[in-house]
Amino acid sequence: MRVAAVVGSLALVHLAAACSGGGDSTAKGGPSEISDAPAAAVVAPAKVEVIAGLTGCKPKIRIEADELRQGLCHTKKVDYLITTFPEEKYKETWLDSAAVYGGKYLVGSRWIVSAKEPEMLEQFRTKLGGTVRQLQGIGPNPEPSSS
Repeated sequence: MRVAAVVGSLALVHLAAACSGGGDSTAKGGPSEISDAPAAAVVAPAKVEVIAGLTGCKPKIRIEADELRQGLCHTKKVDYLITTFPEEKYKETWLDSAAVYGGKYLVGSRWIVSAKEPEMLEQFRTKLGGTVRQLQGIGPNPEPSSS
């Protein structure tokens, strides 16, 4: 059942359109080192509902598994997914699997935001912190290489 949830989540990556954040310094009581965004210390690590609230939405939880939780946010501007992980290793595994699809992702400490409109990720980054990561995907490169 858990594997199906992870695979289902990865299938959504292709439809919805993030980078390794720093370590979790909040466990020691210090502020997050992800970025200087005001909400970053609150977000790392956080629940789907907390991240969604910071971006102005109430999420619909789509996946609830031991390895991840995922919520869908639907707004007038953009639809996006927020995925949280109980451990950093699950986030890294998710990103490795998502690399097949390519795309841009906003990644923080144990969370990822993916959007149908990747340009919205910068707007979210100013609220959440994190880093925007471009994953290459597989298949031919649309740009000719100069050899």
